[in-house]
Amino acid sequence: MCGIAGIFGPNSRNSIDAVTDCLAHRGPDGRGIWTSESGLVSLGHRRLSIIDTSNGGHQPMVSQDGKFVIVFNGEIYNFQTLRAKLSDVSFRSTSDTEVLVEMVARFGFRETLDQLNGMFAIAIYDIERKKMHFARDRMGEKPLYYSVIDGSFVFGSELKAI
Repeated sequence: MCGIAGIFGPNSRNSIDAVTDCLAHRGPDGRGIWTSESGLVSLGHRRLSIIDTSNGGHQPMVSQDGKFVIVFNGEIYNFQTLRAKLSDVSFRSTSDTEVLVEMVARFGFRETLDQLNGMFAIAIYDIERKKMHFARDRMGEKPLYYSVIDGSFVFGSELKAI
């Protein structure tokens, strides 16, 4: 169980620490923050290390081409099969998160979702297009809550993050 969170709005940089810290119990093995150059988009992650316990699985994770950043909660059961489709990628980790972000960079968000088998809540930010993508597993096993508060879009793995 990991915790993901994000804020899109003028106070994202100032608020993401508190939002991410609300999820500390969901991920005692690590904490990560990513903020866009403009400061208007911030993503946070609390990590419970399962598949790749090294620092290589640290999130938020940026794709190798620098175009996408992901926060992810869950497990992709078929990530090894998907990884084989990216045989030309020099992976930095053995994590399913890295496979996800590189799949999106190569094939696009929708095409990647069609190939996933697992339980997940995913938020991927397209840095170039300034567009956020969200997805949950088909059974809705992993939570993802969102709201607009004071003109900012806020999301998280739990209501208290909002």
